[in-house]
Amino acid sequence: MHPVIKLPDKYWVFDFTKGPDTTFSCPYPYSIGRYDEIRPDMYTHELFEGERDLHVGIDIGTPVNEPVFAFQDGEIFDIGLNDEPGSYGPTVITQHQWDGKKLWALHGHLSMESLQLFEPGQRIKSGDCIGYVGSKEVNGGWEPHLHFQLSWKKPENCDLPGVVRRDERTDSLAMYPDPRMVLGEIY
Repeated sequence: MHPVIKLPDKYWVFDFTKGPDTTFSCPYPYSIGRYDEIRPDMYTHELFEGERDLHVGIDIGTPVNEPVFAFQDGEIFDIGLNDEPGSYGPTVITQHQWDGKKLWALHGHLSMESLQLFEPGQRIKSGDCIGYVGSKEVNGGWEPHLHFQLSWKKPENCDLPGVVRRDERTDSLAMYPDPRMVLGEIY
């Protein structure tokens, strides 16, 4: 597999299970936010309905404009702008084959320029640059990072719920597998 983000040797792995800490300053320019992590008090936007706080993707914190790469051959499934406060902002979803099944990968919080690189249906190769990490002003209001999420279920549009309710955990983890299956053991 090609890395989705080329991580340096040292990066921070966050623990958001205690909620946000506004006094903390990450010591590295790259970081990881974990999969299957309950994150209390982080998702306060209306989009999350006051109930959704279980993260079902992996966040990779990077500097703005960090290139994002296709992890394997596939095609562009959809490109869109999820512009609600707290959402993904510019988003690219790719489609791949994995053990004979279709697998979709959402790349959220990209730059606006990322929406111009490809069109749906275009073939991509492993290692192709499919976007760039966006700034806080365009990526839903979050610090610069890539939200990377896999799905066995075909997305209905250019969106997937990256945060679900706790009572949806079992079904959500079955539908949205651990991204480390393609990213490797990054934590």
